[in-house]
Amino acid sequence: MAEIFYSKDHEWIKFEEGSTAAVGVSKFAVEQLGDIVHIEVNDLDSEIDAEDSFGTIESTKTVSDLYLPIGGKIIAINEELVESPESLQDAEDGEKWIAKISYSKKDGELMSKTEYQSFIED
Repeated sequence: MAEIFYSKDHEWIKFEEGSTAAVGVSKFAVEQLGDIVHIEVNDLDSEIDAEDSFGTIESTKTVSDLYLPIGGKIIAINEELVESPESLQDAEDGEKWIAKISYSKKDGELMSKTEYQSFIED
């Protein structure tokens, strides 16, 4: 299984074959948000810089931006998750990606799972 990395904005990223990566939101963030009711992602082929917003996630409590952990181009959107955003509630990190990107370099500040656990405990 591929290793998962995290951003300070609570997104996870899993690097796949070639220059493709899956991006999602951490279980910790989902628990903080509460019931997820809507997910919106920028258009396919959108070029986004590291740590810039690639969409929004809406819960019964708030609307939050989703930030790309590294720069890249959106090449796929998980339409199943967009149609049923509540299914994110039961997902573990790395299971339900929101978007897939094509990237040229790993240019963001990423944390290992251990580093992320320490980050959210502080």
